[in-house]
Amino acid sequence: MDMQDQPRLEAYEKGSIRQPVAGTVPRGYLREDKQLYTGKKDGAGAAGKPLANQPAGPGTGNANISATSAGALYPDVVDTFPFPVTEEIVRRGEGRYNIFCAMCHGPTGYGDGMIVRRGYRRPPSYHTDQLRQAPVGHYFDVMTNGWGAMPSYAAQIPVADRWAIVAYIRALQLSQNPQGSSSNNGAATAAPQAQPPAPSQTPAARPSPRAETGGRR
Repeated sequence: MDMQDQPRLEAYEKGSIRQPVAGTVPRGYLREDKQLYTGKKDGAGAAGKPLANQPAGPGTGNANISATSAGALYPDVVDTFPFPVTEEIVRRGEGRYNIFCAMCHGPTGYGDGMIVRRGYRRPPSYHTDQLRQAPVGHYFDVMTNGWGAMPSYAAQIPVADRWAIVAYIRALQLSQNPQGSSSNNGAATAAPQAQPPAPSQTPAARPSPRAETGGRR
């Protein structure tokens, strides 16, 4: 019998790839923390927290998009980060954003990246009311599974870097809408405090007794 005709398994032939032992998980693939690895809540279809009170991003002050309606749009995703966000994480997210996201979404998140200027489909701006109020889990889910014309980036971006990018997106939204966290009522209440007092009520406008008498009495 020639060696070329001996029984053997060819590459990718059925049975040629060893399967994991039943009941075991490969190292690094346990995925016990569902919020961290998927951006989803434990209970599917659970109602989200009011987005106006979420610490993850700024509000918009737009009455047309309430916390209830935004929660209905994204019922299954989390609205808080799975770990504390630090300056180091945001800077890491900035670097990953510039590598993987800026070419489409633009350097400031308006959807005006270079390949969009070359004719590629324009993504939505991060600075719309809907996306400002979208929970952080929505952005993580989009990077993980894709959305519309955007493919999944799970193979290119590790889990921790995906969350870092979400943190940087929140920073971009705050930078382009610095007053977004204040409601309309709060702004109206604060406005009179910024006005100077009337001249008649200003103590400095009244002459001192010494000025009237020319010095000491």
